[in-house]
Amino acid sequence: MTYLTANELPEMSAGRRFRQALDKPGILRLPGAHNGQAALQARAAGFDALYLSGAAMTASMGLPDLGIITIDEVCFFIRQIARASGLPLLVDGDTGYGEALNVMHMVRSFEDAGAGAVHIEDQLLPKKCGHLNDKKLAPAADMAAKVAAAAKASRDIVVIARTDAAASEGIEGAVARARLYIEAGADAIFPEALTSVEMFKEIRAALPGVKLLANMTEFGRTPALTAQEFQDLGYDMVIWPVSSLRVANKAQERLYRALARDGATTSMLDDMQTRQELYDTIGLNAFEALDQTIAASVAPEWTA
Repeated sequence: MTYLTANELPEMSAGRRFRQALDKPGILRLPGAHNGQAALQARAAGFDALYLSGAAMTASMGLPDLGIITIDEVCFFIRQIARASGLPLLVDGDTGYGEALNVMHMVRSFEDAGAGAVHIEDQLLPKKCGHLNDKKLAPAADMAAKVAAAAKASRDIVVIARTDAAASEGIEGAVARARLYIEAGADAIFPEALTSVEMFKEIRAALPGVKLLANMTEFGRTPALTAQEFQDLGYDMVIWPVSSLRVANKAQERLYRALARDGATTSMLDDMQTRQELYDTIGLNAFEALDQTIAASVAPEWTA
């Protein structure tokens, strides 16, 4: 598949395709993809939808996850991932980049860029990763107004309301907020930074019939659970937001240390994607075949 060939592009909008994936039996698994290459690799592994994390975007830009980046910067990531993979994408919309009108602009921009779903959260700026301390929450009514604005702006994009209230207001506070956000038009709820299986169970029991998203981030406050375990708890979606970036960053760190030490990359060759593997992943020959004036590229034979 190449995005240049019109008859290979999806006929339905990304939002409708995301809804279809969500309505299938079983939990919808959404691995984080921080760029187009990661999206292609996730698709090749068999995933049907993807997640774009604000923390992964900012970290890949060398910035902390404090609500610094702009709508246009996020749209750059959305376009490359949606274009490369053709998969419906859930995007982290942070706090919505402002108030109601800003949220509506975000939804329209994200949907135009190719997003299938977006979540917004009830923190105040400067926001923090949900698994960090001392998060400041917006009044529930203010967040509900943002959710209503997002729902009004949406053509097909799925609107998910994230609440960070469990840490400061407990399960009762998180549930009360979730109910308000559903009334305002949210399609699903993302209860962030739950710290025990019991908390996941309590949220599920308190919100019957509501679509729920679980976050399985590494090195956070949530216990390590599998997709099947989240499904057994009654959750409808699960994300692994920064996993791809963490692995890539660790590999790059080893590469630069080896290069600084050895003056060569020889010791890292076994950990590298080969030239042919890269070409196969990005579909070089399929692109070349669209223009008969381009001779098909052949990767040079390589011996270490």
